[in-house]
Amino acid sequence: MNVLLVLIPSIVIFYLASRFYAVKIENSLGIDPQKPTPSVRLNDGKDYCPTKTYILFAHHFSMIAGAGPILGPTLAAIYGYLPSVLWIILGGIFIGAVHDFSTLFLSIREDGRSIAEIAKKYLGNTGFFLFISFTLLMLFLVTSAFLRAASVSLTSMYPLDRLGLTAEQTLLNIVEKDNIKLGVIGGIASTSVIIITLMSPLLGYLLYKKGISKLIAYIIAFLIAIISIVLGFKIPVSIDLNLWMVILSIYVWFASTLPVWLILQPRDFINVQILYGGIILLLVSLFIGGIKGISLGFPAFSNQGIISLGYLWPMLFITVACGAISGFHAIVASGTPSKQISTESDAKKIGYNGMLLESILALCVVLTICSSLNQTEYINIVWASEKARQNPILAFALSSGFLFNNALGINIALGCVLGILLVEGFVITTLDAAIRITRYIFEELWRYLFPGVKFLQKMWFNSLLAVVIMFLLAYKNAFNALWPIFGTGNQLLAALTLITITVFLLTTGRKFIFALLPAIFMFATTITALIILLKKYYLDSNYILISADIILLFLALGVVVIFIRKIEISLIKKRSLK
Repeated sequence: MNVLLVLIPSIVIFYLASRFYAVKIENSLGIDPQKPTPSVRLNDGKDYCPTKTYILFAHHFSMIAGAGPILGPTLAAIYGYLPSVLWIILGGIFIGAVHDFSTLFLSIREDGRSIAEIAKKYLGNTGFFLFISFTLLMLFLVTSAFLRAASVSLTSMYPLDRLGLTAEQTLLNIVEKDNIKLGVIGGIASTSVIIITLMSPLLGYLLYKKGISKLIAYIIAFLIAIISIVLGFKIPVSIDLNLWMVILSIYVWFASTLPVWLILQPRDFINVQILYGGIILLLVSLFIGGIKGISLGFPAFSNQGIISLGYLWPMLFITVACGAISGFHAIVASGTPSKQISTESDAKKIGYNGMLLESILALCVVLTICSSLNQTEYINIVWASEKARQNPILAFALSSGFLFNNALGINIALGCVLGILLVEGFVITTLDAAIRITRYIFEELWRYLFPGVKFLQKMWFNSLLAVVIMFLLAYKNAFNALWPIFGTGNQLLAALTLITITVFLLTTGRKFIFALLPAIFMFATTITALIILLKKYYLDSNYILISADIILLFLALGVVVIFIRKIEISLIKKRSLK
């Protein structure tokens, strides 16, 4: 099937969803553009600060996207292209975008509080404790999976002949392993990451202290991004995978304690230039490639997925985590954007449309993988028998290189580097934000458990605690082992967030079915997946993941019991009023 037969109808459907369904959700929530937001009322110049819409969208999108919409669809391609495409479209429109938009709105109305703290108001103290514990465990899984993914991508290598290069080439550094010459792809991204990070404070200073214009900000960010890539080719940095994990851990520890305008926001703004450019390049390449006759080489459905991952339901729905719905988005939306949004009318643009853009990226990934790699090569890279050799990021980078070459004539090796940069830009920004948000959540938990212990409120302590847990989990478990439990926890957090939103809508007299039905579906899907994974990991004797699975199950069931009680109380009150 030609890629255009999937791409064009999908884009049209996403546009119609933003144009009509999002407005319906907006009316149901009761958006009020005249109501002052927390960033205006509680402006402290550090966490709460009014932010221009284009900067906040870039910041929010680069955080929520992460590696999820790339890695999830890449792994799920084992089922064929059709299941992922349908789930990305329907899930993104009716579940994921609704989840993100509603969470952002609810956090705005609750003074920018986290979704866990909001749960305290609507689900009580016990609900708060269960929810915040679940959220922390979820964040540990997110950060550890992405730390591992970042380090893998920054050390990626692939045979020169498959990159269309000879041993005499000068584009990439060469490493010989088992008599095979490998091109060092990740070293270029490593240099780019270092330069962008070092230049971020300068852009932050110019944006927030000197007030430079929107155009100047874009030009500076674009130049920094381009220069970092050029220097990456000239001076690639090659560092051991485990050493990269240590370096990234130290970096996010410091970054999570600094004001958002100094590193987090400007770094996201620079990175998003690469991300926007990458998405546009994927769309253009798929469109031109479709005109040239590029078709989907993978089958619409493959039984290989059932062999490698398990039954289509529920495993596909937790593998494609971020491209259709992601509980991590609730943590992000209620962590920083709700404290920085200038007007409630921007909530739809940032919450609903931000999720749709992520779904479009996930769709592009599915089409790129399934049109540019043959299935055998894909399985050898992503589902290799040796866990150390499993590299879904490399699979995406290679398929991008082949697509760019076939559609636009771009050198395969250069295209692969662009693919790595696209993933890396998302992953690092997600790590920045996730550790910062974990610090917020820890502070909320300690205020609840030990209100008089001031030491536990220290930023550096909570950030360090988050980083240490992240590093230990990432070091002990390979990426493909972490992803299923991350995906399940991520989707379950989304279900619990939708439950909290439903209680809010119900208790405030708003329409709630649009949140309740997705909550029920996601809860049933993820609980089933947790039970399946528990059996699988028990057989493998992976005690860390067994423990995580059991804890997730008990915490989730506890929240649901509280939710049912709240529904009963609300119904009794309504009957008494009648």
